[in-house]
Amino acid sequence: MLGELVPLALVVALSPVSIIPAVVLVLHTARPRPTGLAFMAGWLAGLAVLTIVFVQLPHRVDGLGRESPTWAPWVRIAVGVLLVALAVGRWVTRKRQTRPPAFLNRLSRIKPVGAGVIGFGLVVANPKVVVINAAAGLIIGTAAVGVGVWLAVAFYTALAGSTVIAPILAYLVAGERVEQRLEQGRAWMQREHATVTAAVLLIVGVLLAYTGIRAL
Repeated sequence: MLGELVPLALVVALSPVSIIPAVVLVLHTARPRPTGLAFMAGWLAGLAVLTIVFVQLPHRVDGLGRESPTWAPWVRIAVGVLLVALAVGRWVTRKRQTRPPAFLNRLSRIKPVGAGVIGFGLVVANPKVVVINAAAGLIIGTAAVGVGVWLAVAFYTALAGSTVIAPILAYLVAGERVEQRLEQGRAWMQREHATVTAAVLLIVGVLLAYTGIRAL
C-alpha cells in the first residue's frame, strides 16, 4: 500500500502549486516565518482532510463491514486512465509558455491567517490534487484498517507536503543563508515543471491502472 502511495504523493509534491507559493512566502513577505508556517499548516490540513474524506467513501457507499468494494478496482483503472491522459496532454503542451498565477504577485502582502487559508484552498480547489488525493484515499480505505489508516494518511500527507515543509523549515533554521538556493529551486521548478509533471503522472497512471486490473 505504501508503495502505491509514494508516486501519488510525489505528483502533489512536485507540483509548482506546492513549491512556488511556499518559496514566495518565505522570501518575499514582511513576516516570512509565521506566514510560511501558516501556509504549511493550511496545506497539510487540506491534504489530510481531503484524503480522509476519500478514505471514508468506500465504506460509506458499500457498507462499513466491507474492506474491498467490488467497484474499487474499476475506480483505480478509471483514475489511472485519467492520469495517463493528463500526462499526455501535459507533455504535448510542455513547451507552451505559461505565466505564474496572478495571485502570486500579491502574496508578499499577505498575513499569516490569509496564508493558512490560501494553503488549504490551493489543495481543495486544484482538480489535479483532488484526483490524486481521491486515489490515495481509495487505496488507504480499501487496504488499511484501524490505526493503520491514520498512519497511512500521515505518511501520505507528510510526503505529499514535503516540498512545502522543506523550504519553510530550511528558512526557519538557516534564514537568509538559504535564500539563493530556494530561489534557484523555484526558478527550476517553474521552468521544468511540465516535463516533471508529465513523467510522474504517466508513472502513477500506469501503476494505478495495473493494480486495478490485477484486482479484478
